[in-house]
Amino acid sequence: MTQRALDSSGEQTPGPSRPTMIDAGAELDPVHPMEPPPARRPDGLSTAEVAERVARGEVNDVPVRSSRSVAEIVRANVFTRFNLIIGVLWVIMLFVAPIQDSLFGFVIVANTGIGIIQEWRAKKTLDSLAVIGEAKPTVRRDGVAAEISTSEIVLGDLVELGPGDKVVVDGTVSEADNLEIDESLLTGEADPVIKRAGDPVMSGSFVVAGGGAFTATKVGREAYAAQLAEEASRFTLVHSELRSGISTILKYVTWMMVPTAIGLIISQLVVKDNNFKESVARTVGGIVPMIPEGLVLLTSVAFAIGVVRLGRKQCLVQELPAIEGLARVDVVCLDKTGTLTEGGMDVTEVRPLNGSDEAYVTRVLRNFGSSDPRPNASLQAIIDAYPEGDEPAWTVTDAMPFSSARKYSGAAFTEAGGTDSVWLLGAPDVLLSEGDAPLTEIEQLNEQGLRVLLLARAEGELDAPGAAAGAAPTALVVLEQRLRPDAGDTLAYFADQNVATKVISGDNAVSVGAVAGKLGLAGAERTLDARRLPGDPDEMATALEENAVFGRVTPQQKRDMVAALQSRGHTVAMTGDGVNDVLALKDADIGVSMGSGSEATRAVAQIVLLNNSFATLPSVVAEGRRVIGNITRVATLFLTKTVYSVLLAILVVCTQVEYPFLPRHLTLLSTLTIGVPAFFLALAPNKERAQPHFVRRVMRYAIPSGVIAAAATFATYLVARHYYSGEGALEAETSAATLTLFLVSMWVLAIIARPYTWWRVGLVAAMGLGFLIVLVVPWLQDFFALKLVGAPMPWTAVGIAVAAAVLLEFVWRWVGRRFGA
Repeated sequence: MTQRALDSSGEQTPGPSRPTMIDAGAELDPVHPMEPPPARRPDGLSTAEVAERVARGEVNDVPVRSSRSVAEIVRANVFTRFNLIIGVLWVIMLFVAPIQDSLFGFVIVANTGIGIIQEWRAKKTLDSLAVIGEAKPTVRRDGVAAEISTSEIVLGDLVELGPGDKVVVDGTVSEADNLEIDESLLTGEADPVIKRAGDPVMSGSFVVAGGGAFTATKVGREAYAAQLAEEASRFTLVHSELRSGISTILKYVTWMMVPTAIGLIISQLVVKDNNFKESVARTVGGIVPMIPEGLVLLTSVAFAIGVVRLGRKQCLVQELPAIEGLARVDVVCLDKTGTLTEGGMDVTEVRPLNGSDEAYVTRVLRNFGSSDPRPNASLQAIIDAYPEGDEPAWTVTDAMPFSSARKYSGAAFTEAGGTDSVWLLGAPDVLLSEGDAPLTEIEQLNEQGLRVLLLARAEGELDAPGAAAGAAPTALVVLEQRLRPDAGDTLAYFADQNVATKVISGDNAVSVGAVAGKLGLAGAERTLDARRLPGDPDEMATALEENAVFGRVTPQQKRDMVAALQSRGHTVAMTGDGVNDVLALKDADIGVSMGSGSEATRAVAQIVLLNNSFATLPSVVAEGRRVIGNITRVATLFLTKTVYSVLLAILVVCTQVEYPFLPRHLTLLSTLTIGVPAFFLALAPNKERAQPHFVRRVMRYAIPSGVIAAAATFATYLVARHYYSGEGALEAETSAATLTLFLVSMWVLAIIARPYTWWRVGLVAAMGLGFLIVLVVPWLQDFFALKLVGAPMPWTAVGIAVAAAVLLEFVWRWVGRRFGA
């Protein structure tokens, strides 16, 4: 799937499957300029007005899909270049040869059916999970706010906004309360934009601070980012090293196959004066095994089954390659809040400072809680600890919502006695000067893993520049974070898998390190305040590799940290659930969001943990490793067959002899040495970390294996041609060559099946038993035209196969030592 995005000149350019950035200088909509701000409707539309707009079709009806349609699935599995080639050969064989020489066609039909069914199952899983994880914007109608589906929004609706909410349609701001919107997903600019009443907002942007409401002015396909959103949320099987590697292999196979097949056709039909139908059958027998048709099928099936397995664990894979990508990850960056800790917190203590009256501090905190209609987790803990009492509430004259960049929030009050006061609540090490006495006390609390907020009284206006400067410390609010019970086991899993874990948080570094230490994170004592991080990317990367816990990290720094790690060749996964994580999630190789996270994080993440369980991540990693490791294994089987088929055809053309096999022989060999075992091996457990350079790793084993198999088989065939003569000689020669090829292919399978387990040994043994049954049961001998004649030649075939097996062992070990496993 290829996306289209608009560049600054208005031209369409191809882009990747991730959401495409739009140049900051581009006009918002040169064709349809933004409509003038509508009249303010504080109560929103009435029920009658909504019905009227629905009747006119003014509904947000963009068909956002999480998966391919059934028609696309069928088309992708049926109409492939190799299915076309095999289909043509199958039709030819149905006319010129017995049905047993046409078995390969039925195998392809079965394979295609399996692929369609498995991907359809994956589609159903994705669609059901997408509904669970769908964003529900809050819309005000008839004066009542309620959550509705995005597709139910109509033109003119009043949509409420709060921190983390995604702007789902274009509109004009009607209400703004310190509203800051991040438009980086559209413009590429990371700095949030302050919005006031009358300002435009675009779909695809999201709120980072404050709140408000906007009136929808464009819905459905007219919305600016609607097409980008639709494309970005579609199910995709492209842009993965695994699939692009297989495509590269298939491209080279096609180039080899065409001239080889032409030479084989000329050799068998023109040069040799054989029976026409027999020549056609042997020609087709030489062409069919060159095609690694099952490789694409098995890759699709493995991915699809992975989606279904993860879906059962409430894990929504928004882009299929994310399964593969997470398996390649060697650094996981975790946001503490919501990942290592649960969303909620508890106030354990309030410590007045500088002789402040405890009752007065309590009153300030109680009123501070009522100043923000959308409190974050810290403020919610204060609200829960100090609910509204009987005393008269103070009047809120101004409010400043919490910002990840500022590290504090603020509120201005007119108190019950008429006194005006301005208060700040936030990070002590940001609000206090270095060396202030309370910092020592705070450091001791942080070392216990407690979170500490400072309540300070400011002197000037709340929105004045440097409002925090000179603020008088009034009290410390000590919060205890709820640790996720499964976080420790998950960290241990990553350590066991040699995946480095970096905890990145906006909180105090010592406090974060203490929390990580309680969960058993290796290196939790190596903490670093991000304000001391070097600006140079290379020096930053060194600091990141040497330390494990980082505190006071700004949203932009999270993004820079991901880029610095990537510059050192690391594959980076980023987890998070807050708005401050969006930039890093977007730039990381794999973004993982919690289902309870903000709409913005769920929009840019490739993997959403709908059950909010960090413990699901090992399952995703394991699934990816299973897919990649097993496909690498079975790809070697398929491509060994392709290599020996091409070489046998070339040897036949050069020596001007009959092609040794009929299609039925190679169908039997492919089924027993590749098809059946590959299916089981592709779905087996596999915990090996994914390695890069898929094509190189596969071909450096497949090429020598194919060469050895072809040489041994052709040597047996030539010896048999000199040994046998008279009627039935060709069938006897074919049987001897088939025996050698089967034994050599079985040894390749035995190598690939390592390390052995009871079921792997049983699988290899069952395949050998299957071939033995064909050799000893008379009607199967006739069906497959396989009959070993005499004793000397069959034992010669076995001897050549044994010599080839010894050479295979030597070559595989040499390649493993020379290039690595």
